Amino acid sequence: MSTSAEGTRTSRRVALGLLGLGPLVASGALAAADSSGGTRVSRDLLPGGGYDRFIRGLAEADQFSGTVLIAHRGRTVLARAYGLADRERGIRNEIDTIYNLASASKPFTALAIVQLAQANRLRFTDTIGTHLHDYPDQTATTVTIHHLLTHTGGLPNLVDADDKHVNNSVEEATAREHERNRRGTPRFPPGSQHEYSSVGMSILGEIVAKVTGRYFHEYVAEHILRPAGMSSSDYYTRDDWLTNPRIAHPYMYQEDGSRVDAVRNLDAGAVLGGGPGSNAARGYIGSGGGGGFATAGDLVSFATALGQDRLLTPAFRELYLSPKVPQTPLRTEATGGPDHPFGAYGVVAGLTHGEQVVGHGGGIGGGNTNWSIYRQRDLVGVILCNYDLDIPPIIAREREAVFTSTR
Repeated sequence: MSTSAEGTRTSRRVALGLLGLGPLVASGALAAADSSGGTRVSRDLLPGGGYDRFIRGLAEADQFSGTVLIAHRGRTVLARAYGLADRERGIRNEIDTIYNLASASKPFTALAIVQLAQANRLRFTDTIGTHLHDYPDQTATTVTIHHLLTHTGGLPNLVDADDKHVNNSVEEATAREHERNRRGTPRFPPGSQHEYSSVGMSILGEIVAKVTGRYFHEYVAEHILRPAGMSSSDYYTRDDWLTNPRIAHPYMYQEDGSRVDAVRNLDAGAVLGGGPGSNAARGYIGSGGGGGFATAGDLVSFATALGQDRLLTPAFRELYLSPKVPQTPLRTEATGGPDHPFGAYGVVAGLTHGEQVVGHGGGIGGGNTNWSIYRQRDLVGVILCNYDLDIPPIIAREREAVFTSTR
């Protein structure tokens, strides 16, 4: 989601970000060595297995609308789609439906930065002020790119819960986002704490644009999405969202129990996760803070490209994915882990059941997403929804199925 449309209930977004999981590896190049033979797929993940039945049960109760996919070594193990992408036109969700990833596209932002570091066009120790002007001195001189990548810069998420402003162009959306990013100063000494910050990731998007001389979304499309073979993915605008029949509309839960099409009802806000100001469609286009669009299959293609070193060299790929900052454990029966969460560069890179899982999740009013790599297992899990829902139990059920011993 673009950070201007995140809403005020940041705890929900923070939880999704800390739980979120990411890119996988079809080629095996991202898989860590596993002497236990853990690359076999649990029967619980197969068609008709426990995870499949769980998702079908939610859909039959109208508690899930979207697409789930499990891939092993790049090949689809399970793919299911339920519900409607566009109720007005009667278009169903399909396996190749395109969804707004919300914060689950933050890894693209971080990857763009790592690509530019690999090309020696910036350094991780650069401060914000090295590349961008008009930031408060306290921010410009103390917060580094490394801090922003690891959510340790201390910059607050400055979002007006009652702001119903509607952007109507890329230029307007970009200008308002840049103005907002410059309002805050660090809430704690940079590097001393971890606190999830979409504003920080948005600033990284600004840096990408400044260094490359391109709009952020243009750089990502040219240097990440297209090279990865993500043919359906992009930073679509609200106009695209309205007209492209393949893009799922988010259906926001309302006080009366109904669900409202967020793209066609810009005055509506999300009851779950943000309030009146939380309609991502008002933002017009995504940013470094989120709001890219993808299909489930394209996320596997991203993992494949990453694993085949088409996006980064092996050394910089591991720099991108390796754990860097410990985070507050979220391990409960409701979340399924991770047991030992760490932040990498734009992705979570924690340990669950003694194995590394990396990636990211996200949420907007009327949408929740998560994609995960289980590195020891050459396995990826994708959950893309166009409903407000409690996604941690779905992630937990996916993980339960992944870590069930093959029988």
